[in-house]
Amino acid sequence: MVRLPPETGAFDYQLDEAYPPGPGVSVVVRDRSSRPPAGTYGVCYVNAFQTQPEDRATWLRERPFLVLRDAAGASVEDPDWPGEMLLDLGDRDRRTGAAAVVVGELDRCVRNGFRAVELDNLDSWTRSGGRITKADATAYAGLLVGAAHTRGLAVAQKNAAELLGTPGLPAFDFAVTEDCGAFDECEPFTRVYGARVLDVEYTDAGFDVACATGPPLRVVRRDLELAAPGAPGHVLRQCPGRS
Repeated sequence: MVRLPPETGAFDYQLDEAYPPGPGVSVVVRDRSSRPPAGTYGVCYVNAFQTQPEDRATWLRERPFLVLRDAAGASVEDPDWPGEMLLDLGDRDRRTGAAAVVVGELDRCVRNGFRAVELDNLDSWTRSGGRITKADATAYAGLLVGAAHTRGLAVAQKNAAELLGTPGLPAFDFAVTEDCGAFDECEPFTRVYGARVLDVEYTDAGFDVACATGPPLRVVRRDLELAAPGAPGHVLRQCPGRS
């Protein structure tokens, strides 16, 4: 049975080294290779629309037909995250093939004790040079949402505010956003998902805007590297009065 995330308590975003959550934290997002901390609602991070840099060689060797290519035949990479190749979602067969791979990660999330999944890079079509469409992305997301729900996992919409309210949007259960305060996108998400919006801000200015939005939005200020406590550059703040 799908269990939705709690609507109270703070949350933390831990994609680097896992560490014990602070007081009042009820939701923790961790990588698929980790496990959720005891006593919290665990959200499993899966890079569902792009490849992880460490998996690049495997994709190119075992399933090169699922990697998006440019006109010269070279893999198309995310300009902001070197080594992350976009998946080719341009037809039904490729979407089905990519989903079959990601479903294996969903099964791993279940085995590791997570209750939900964050499917990252839903907006990869915006970086595809027109080779992937919004309709391709939502059709593929629909396959993954259905597979996750079958496995008892709730599913977060990750960013992509431009999809809110559009026909064909899959039945996401909650949202994980990045810098919705910095980009003035918080209210559209809370209008759709209410208290089930988890926002990560990477700047002080965006954090202040998001916190001023007020409940039901839950906000955490993190550093871009998502470093663990004690590591260089570590930043972790909760909105005053909401931790």
